[in-house]
Amino acid sequence: MNILRRIPANLFTSRNYYTNRVKKTTLYSKISPLGNPKSSVYPELQNWVHSGNKVSVAELIRIVHDLRRRKRFLHALEVSKWMNETGVCVFSPTEHAVHLDLVGRVHGFVSAEDYFESLEEQHKNDKTHGALLNCYVRQQNVDKSLSHFRKMKEMGYASSSLAYNNIMCLYTNIGQHERVPGVLDEMKGENVAPDNYSYRICVNAFGVMSDLERIGEILRDMETVDWNTYAVAAKFYIDGGDRGKAIELLRLSEDRLEGKDGEGYNHLITLYARLGDEGEVLRLWGLEKDACKRRINQDYLIVLQSLVKIDALEEAEEVVKEWESSSGNCYDFRVPSVVIRGYAGKGMEERAEAMLEDLAKRGKGTTPDSWGLVAAVYVEKGVLDSAYRCLKTALDVVEVGKKKWRPGVKVMTSVLSWLGDEGSSREVESFVASLRSCVGVNREMYHALVKADVREGGSNVDTLLQRMKEDKIETDEEIMAILSTRSHC
Repeated sequence: MNILRRIPANLFTSRNYYTNRVKKTTLYSKISPLGNPKSSVYPELQNWVHSGNKVSVAELIRIVHDLRRRKRFLHALEVSKWMNETGVCVFSPTEHAVHLDLVGRVHGFVSAEDYFESLEEQHKNDKTHGALLNCYVRQQNVDKSLSHFRKMKEMGYASSSLAYNNIMCLYTNIGQHERVPGVLDEMKGENVAPDNYSYRICVNAFGVMSDLERIGEILRDMETVDWNTYAVAAKFYIDGGDRGKAIELLRLSEDRLEGKDGEGYNHLITLYARLGDEGEVLRLWGLEKDACKRRINQDYLIVLQSLVKIDALEEAEEVVKEWESSSGNCYDFRVPSVVIRGYAGKGMEERAEAMLEDLAKRGKGTTPDSWGLVAAVYVEKGVLDSAYRCLKTALDVVEVGKKKWRPGVKVMTSVLSWLGDEGSSREVESFVASLRSCVGVNREMYHALVKADVREGGSNVDTLLQRMKEDKIETDEEIMAILSTRSHC
């Protein structure tokens, strides 16, 4: 179970890289690019062997591990199944447990049960029983989880913290946080030593219940506290408004960080951002840069999101420049986009547009969403010529990338209305043509077309009205009002 191992768990990317330093073709290099779950890895496995290449059990196990870590569970299951069916690997209870877990993730606990029942009795040990419990908990089946847990206790397979942690996770996931401490007490009563994860789940439970005093008791009860548990506790003290205690815990967390733990630094940065402490965010970022010579895009995303959160936009833009010059990672528009959105959100649309234009001039990709966001700010401020410019660029980006995108209704109608009043017929025709490819045809497009044409003499009005009829758009009062201006010319 991944719950509470990192908070928020979805912010971080693992730094475990399974790569081959020598640039040669490996089985992993064949399988790794197959990101589409619909693309089976079976052909690559078969071709690898049929081509006379050797394959080791250790390599296959590493591949399964890496695919699981990357949440490519179907492909991991295929590799595991291939290992077993071809006899490349004689499964021990450990491999059966991994396979059972993958079956549960891909097909659900009923299929996991079937696989478990098919195992020989000597393979039904604490590992495979634990994997089945994990499947029940993951799908939040309370009855099966508790029943299986009782069975494991009766058979002596709940002698470690893993099974108890699973039950605590179950109660956490279904929102019954008040039941979590009882499981910890049960562990101690059964002389099962809680681990850091056990305590961390309890810290989370008390935090959700806003019981900061009990969090303090848990921390005092622990023989050793890791950085993550202190950080989880600090988060709840921040939420509870106890800034002093939160900072004390953050300092203790930092003291327990291992030198190259980029994920730890990232987590602490986000917590100091919650406190609004720009100085600490920048200090920890400096420490992370010193400790982790290789920084991945996710590291930059996290520090940028933190700086933007506390309105340190100038500093954030400097971090973007640093990323561009020294990261060595692939270009990822999400990184500068954090600052662009930050500027737009603060009504600094000109700075946001300047960043977008700079990226475009240097051949870096942008997104229609980002241009549309800036256009929306211009619309709110009534600067419609700039809104038109940004929206036009957004449509150009859509055309180049063949992406699916729809501009906001308010932005689109505002720009069309302005363009009908101020733009030439040729500009309106071009803009409407681009819009139609994204949103289809609508009445506001014809309002702008007719209005612009009437301003230029109305030579194409009949043609436009015919086009309206063909597009099944009826003449409305707005069109009649526009046409009435022509009659007085």
